[in-house]
Amino acid sequence: MTRERLEPGDEAPDFTLPDADGTLVSLSSLRGQRVIVYFYPAAMTPGCTKEACDFSESMPDLAAVGLTVLGISPDAPAKLARFREKEGITFPLLSDPDRTVLSAYGAYGEKMNYGKTTMGVIRSTFVVGADGTVQKAYYGVKATGHVERLRKDLGV
Repeated sequence: MTRERLEPGDEAPDFTLPDADGTLVSLSSLRGQRVIVYFYPAAMTPGCTKEACDFSESMPDLAAVGLTVLGISPDAPAKLARFREKEGITFPLLSDPDRTVLSAYGAYGEKMNYGKTTMGVIRSTFVVGADGTVQKAYYGVKATGHVERLRKDLGV
């Protein structure tokens, strides 16, 4: 069940997911803050590691302008904890094993992988405004250079 893509102005689907330590994190609990929600295929793979490390390196600048970052993948919390420790990730990594939230954001579905159509996580990033609406939606992003492009778009 894949949702159509979200557009700026759409209400961001709320979610409650466990982080790497099993603590539940809800998007609605962050209302009043701007939140970057990004979806990635799998912890500890080269592209996902690059993207997560780029976000971690950018956290001081993002936090300085009031942006919170949440990374979401289908990985189990234990794997997310290993990933966080190994790479020094400085923001919450959330587990969505049944892909419900991925699907709600249109970040799970058909994609091209080495010339073949497969079902999987579509690397995507959303900027959710303090009012809970989508301000920016990026689908099918490349891991390398994405955080830099996002920072430029946000003026950070």
